[in-house]
Amino acid sequence: MMRIADGVEMLELEMVFAGNASVIHPTLLYDDKHAVLVDVGVPGQLHAIRAAVEKAGVPFERIDAVILTHQDIDHVGSIEAVLGELGQSVAVYAHAEDKPYIEGDKPSIKMTPERVAQMLARLPEDARKQAEAMFLHPPKAKVTNVVADGEILPFFGGVQVVFTPGHTPGHIALYHLPSKTLIAGDSTVGREGKLLGPSAQATPDMPMALASLKKFTALDVAQVICYHGGLCDDHVNEQFRDLTK
Repeated sequence: MMRIADGVEMLELEMVFAGNASVIHPTLLYDDKHAVLVDVGVPGQLHAIRAAVEKAGVPFERIDAVILTHQDIDHVGSIEAVLGELGQSVAVYAHAEDKPYIEGDKPSIKMTPERVAQMLARLPEDARKQAEAMFLHPPKAKVTNVVADGEILPFFGGVQVVFTPGHTPGHIALYHLPSKTLIAGDSTVGREGKLLGPSAQATPDMPMALASLKKFTALDVAQVICYHGGLCDDHVNEQFRDLTK
């Protein structure tokens, strides 16, 4: 957990996915009355999310909206549990292109039955059972608010939606205007403060993802929260320009 700016908290959750352990970084935006959670980890992380939110000094029940940057299971995995805990009146925001996947009307574009079968076959038995539960019954939720590129969400001084397809068809990033913080989702990964661009292994349309990355060069970004990689705050505008040359 790390306070990035006033009302902006980068959470840290340990994730075991297909037998591999890593750390992921949902984001909490908040003030004295409201809180918004950006992405909700993998299935089974409700208690870890609650603990991280409350460690930031924010009552979990203050959350009245969830923004999903995209459909991937490590970003939407605990949505049913989170909504069940908070109540179905909580608003869920996502882009129209990923809405049918989040709502369960279409299967994940990455976790096809063939790919799931191949992945399960490579896992040891204990990890296979966890993965089967995760992929055979993927979480879903009703998207109550569809967002569009350039839209300013009326949260905490303004949060700009940046449509960044490529990693998924409806991937979005979020730019918190007051703090100049970019919540990148999976549009770029980071490592030790360095921006590396989209993950080629997890990005079906790499040319589109790289084109999306250029949108960030039009913003004045002070720091970036990478879902995979954490905080990058060293000359990030220059890093984006270098990545998109």
